[in-house]
Amino acid sequence: MKRRIEVIPEETLDAMRLYPWPGNVRELANLVERSVILSPGPCLAVPLEYLARQQNGRASTLRGIERAHVARVLEESNWRLGGPRGAAARLGMKRTTLQSLMKRLAISRPL
Repeated sequence: MKRRIEVIPEETLDAMRLYPWPGNVRELANLVERSVILSPGPCLAVPLEYLARQQNGRASTLRGIERAHVARVLEESNWRLGGPRGAAARLGMKRTTLQSLMKRLAISRPL
């Protein structure tokens, strides 16, 4: 591709070492090729969110992503469920719907 990559950040190398590479060498080659193309300079810019999707060797589930998002919004709203600045309004749902979702996702306010 006639691109010169001189630096690979240590964080990137660590993430690449920990990733299980279910697609083997082809997956690694595709990621490196795409990263080389998209890197703006001599530093390899690998999309770490691609590698982070694997948690403990398993792909993240939609339920896990949903749970993390709801928990983050609850934290940002200081665990206020209702009201105009509450988590339910931020998530675009009714307070009762959020309460049902929290129960289904086993989310409770930390002590």
